[in-house]
Amino acid sequence: METARMPRPGGAITTLITPFRHGCLDRPALRALAEWQILSGVDGLTVCSTTGEGPTLSQQERAEAIDLVIRSAAGRVPVIAATGTNSTDSTIALTREAEVLGAAAALVTVPYYSKPGQQGIVHHFEQLSAASGLPVIIDHAPAQTASDLSTETLGRLATIPGIFGIRDATGDIARFVGLSAILRQRFRFFSGHDTSALAFTIAGGDGMISSGANVVPRLFISMQQAARAGNLSAARSLQDRLMPLISVLGPEGDPARIKHALRLVRGLKAELRLPLVAAEPEVCLAIGEALAPFLDESSTRMALSL
Repeated sequence: METARMPRPGGAITTLITPFRHGCLDRPALRALAEWQILSGVDGLTVCSTTGEGPTLSQQERAEAIDLVIRSAAGRVPVIAATGTNSTDSTIALTREAEVLGAAAALVTVPYYSKPGQQGIVHHFEQLSAASGLPVIIDHAPAQTASDLSTETLGRLATIPGIFGIRDATGDIARFVGLSAILRQRFRFFSGHDTSALAFTIAGGDGMISSGANVVPRLFISMQQAARAGNLSAARSLQDRLMPLISVLGPEGDPARIKHALRLVRGLKAELRLPLVAAEPEVCLAIGEALAPFLDESSTRMALSL
């Protein structure tokens, strides 16, 4: 197996959906989706996140999905496995498994639901770092976990050598800008909030871990590349084109909406697992309308046919 590589700064990393067929993991569809993303130029792939309906996957399915995407990538891009749970023991077990499978890093949520407090969060990541050698990107999404990371806690987490980066899904650019230079140099910061991802990069962020990039990866990549090159006019123009789609998919990406969009773009089945259900008809209509400009462009059709 090829040696795993870490994602480079300034890139667009797609957090993949997980295709299902008749209730089972659709391996050919996942392989084809990963290949299309790589050929489109993404800088990395994330597997088994909430966008990928990770909480509904069995342990065997998780391992199969991670292994399949790593083998499909064949060292061309890093593959990041989402391994976080609200249990430290199970998080350690899943992270160790991802390490054995060859993942480049683990995306680990701040423990959800149980509200461990700042001290508990620190101890959680201390134990994880001590138990696994896999670099960790902390997934900071307080709207989903009901647990926030204070600036003081970030300072304490900075002393843990295994923590590589932060995925910030808050959309709070002012908070990111207000971090000390020491913290901003210590971690790589990735936006997990598609609506504000460009502003995050312009403010000094290192890229994005995006759910919307499932659908039109080349445009998300181009936006990030333009921003990193200092071509803000081009980056903002691309953001303007993308914003209707981002708005209807949601800033952090609703798997039901993304799967419907991929059905239109790639012919993938839009099958979900409970408790998720199909998007409402009016939402599906809005997604189709938001996608129409991209599907009508011949250059985009060629990109989508890869």
